[in-house]
Amino acid sequence: VQLQACGGGLVQAGGSLRLSCKASARTSSSYTMGWFRQAPGKEREFVAAISYSGGTTRYAASVKGRFRISRDSAWSPVYLQMNSLKPEDTAVYFCAIDVNTRSITSDSARERAYDYWGQGTLVTVSS
Repeated sequence: VQLQACGGGLVQAGGSLRLSCKASARTSSSYTMGWFRQAPGKEREFVAAISYSGGTTRYAASVKGRFRISRDSAWSPVYLQMNSLKPEDTAVYFCAIDVNTRSITSDSARERAYDYWGQGTLVTVSS
């Protein structure tokens, strides 16, 4: 499974960006997918996750209410709509897929749950 994340860029604080993540094969994307990010000098951290149907989501406290993860169907790309961006949101954003489940579980916020990762897309928020 190959994942391709795109949509990053430079934006001013308070602005918005939408990231997308597409899997290489239709059937391979019908699982739980997540977004993580890694800021310079920091460990990678969980941002959001979505079940295969899109019906269940989970967010990190730091982005809840500002970011929205979505997918139109089990086989569509996964999107991360980021609003009210802050300089501390600056990071490389990675999408990932957990091929062991189609739902949100207690592991959905943990890197270890995910089997395949995209290459990352850089988001820079200027103050």
